[in-house]
Amino acid sequence: MAVDFTQEISDLRTTMSSVRDVTDLPALEAQIADLEQQSAAPDLWDDQEKAQQVTSALSRAKAEHDRIVGMDQRIEDLEVLVQMGQEEGGDDGADVLAEAEAELTKLRKAVGELEVRTLLSGEYDEREAVVTIRAGAGGVDAADFAEMLMRMYLRWAERHGYPTKVMDTSYAEEAGLKSVTFEVNVPYAYGNLSVEGGTHRLVRISPFDNQGRRQTSFAAVEVIPLIEGTDSIEIPENEIKVDVFRSSGPGGQSVNTTDSAVRMTHIPTGIVVSMQNEKSQIQNRAAALRVLQSRLLLQKKAEEAAERKELAGDIKASWGDQMRSYVLNPYQMVKDLRTNHESGNPTAIFDGDIDAFIESGIRWRIEQARAED
Repeated sequence: MAVDFTQEISDLRTTMSSVRDVTDLPALEAQIADLEQQSAAPDLWDDQEKAQQVTSALSRAKAEHDRIVGMDQRIEDLEVLVQMGQEEGGDDGADVLAEAEAELTKLRKAVGELEVRTLLSGEYDEREAVVTIRAGAGGVDAADFAEMLMRMYLRWAERHGYPTKVMDTSYAEEAGLKSVTFEVNVPYAYGNLSVEGGTHRLVRISPFDNQGRRQTSFAAVEVIPLIEGTDSIEIPENEIKVDVFRSSGPGGQSVNTTDSAVRMTHIPTGIVVSMQNEKSQIQNRAAALRVLQSRLLLQKKAEEAAERKELAGDIKASWGDQMRSYVLNPYQMVKDLRTNHESGNPTAIFDGDIDAFIESGIRWRIEQARAED
């Protein structure tokens, strides 16, 4: 069937119009001008932390602006390419139109990703993210699965050029991880990755079973927004218990000769945060406190939301215990059980190709929220 380029280009322009409205390009341009003025100040680097915040914010704002303006230009270029192909006619024209169709496919995907960004309007969606993965039922296979999931998310971030920072790693005895905590330091990381929170299930022939039996294992993924200095979460000192210990590597081997790792427990809630990847005890303590504050902030908001639902007579959970299955045997399939989005290529998924799952999860969450209103 011939592609209706006129309709396709019209649809792309309509979507980009809504993206520009939500993004508010004039406000973004004003922000860039302000940040450029700050970055040009001669005393900027007197305060290195503030300087890094300003330069990072400027880089992100420019990248966001260029993405939108660049997408508009790509649509213009596509229209010119289609016109050239139609005017050329014959085999040469057909080749040009084939090139235009390939570019149209890429543009649909790119514009779709921008459109999804406009759906991220939750209170904390624009924050950076803290991701914690914990091995669940399934023994050594579950620990191995936790490590596979960590690699999947880190590869996803790497594909997009997002900086990450592993904050704490607890290795399992035989293989894999008991748990790992890492940050994804880019705006909207929380909005994107929050739909990944929940229980993940892996079905495969266990590489750790000498009888080659099929094994089902589980891992839990928790995603919280990274706390900011402006957030009002104060934790009294008498509510925190701090233990220090030596950092350890695989198999329990010591990787640090000083007691620099920190385990912080919030006594009223029992929430425990461990940090061992910073260079000093003071840095690990600060990092642990920041993650603890993030978890308490999210818990507070969840309790308020649950109370509102209870008052409204609706207390059903939005998320099931198991949100995604990764099946490697007897067939190859990754399926999200909320959105029904699936892929027959688990290798690509474990290599970080999860954008389609994230996008479908965000759209599903928006639909659920609208249905509840």
